[in-house]
Amino acid sequence: MDDLVTSIRRSLREHADPDVAPGQQAYMKSAMPFLGVRVPEVRRITKAAARSNPPTDLDELERSARLLWDEATHREERYAATALTALRLAKGRLELLPLYEYIAVTGAWWDHVDDVAHRIADLHDAHPEPTAVEVRRWATSDDMWLRRLAILSQLGRRDRVDRDLLVEMIEPNVADPEFFIRKAIGWALREVARVDPGWVQAFADAHELSPLSRREALKHL
Repeated sequence: MDDLVTSIRRSLREHADPDVAPGQQAYMKSAMPFLGVRVPEVRRITKAAARSNPPTDLDELERSARLLWDEATHREERYAATALTALRLAKGRLELLPLYEYIAVTGAWWDHVDDVAHRIADLHDAHPEPTAVEVRRWATSDDMWLRRLAILSQLGRRDRVDRDLLVEMIEPNVADPEFFIRKAIGWALREVARVDPGWVQAFADAHELSPLSRREALKHL
């Protein structure tokens, strides 16, 4: 048994709050139950467990993450799996791209996808060309969650956002009726508006954005 995984599972259960869990499950509309551990605490638990049982290399870290994800009985175990990929050992590692895609497709909900989006942002910084190739593929995927991940894949990059690439992510999805895609478009544009409001206004003026996307994009302009 993986010592890191065992440690995380044990600690999550020690911090479980059965009074909180039902509300979390209802809010997330999750078929998988919750333990009642809030996300910041899941991340703290994961980091502490990794300090006590540090992965020897990236392969070991990925195995632990996949074990937590695939054998999860409660949603916090999946949050912990993603939290492992935020460790310094994993940051900006291109080898984890297949894992991130797997999480997005099998998690198939906004909480998992949005968390992974920050990992893809790190990859844009560390490996811009191969990461761009991958997100271009996702942007036109049949899988809605991969398309959302592509749109949100530069979250947090601020003035480093590749605007041309963002356009490539958004334009194939502008007419999509899905709420989660329209919301993602608006969110991604709103993030850019913090550093380049003129560019976002010009983009909005030139495109037939949905009312939701437009409202989110221009919220602070």
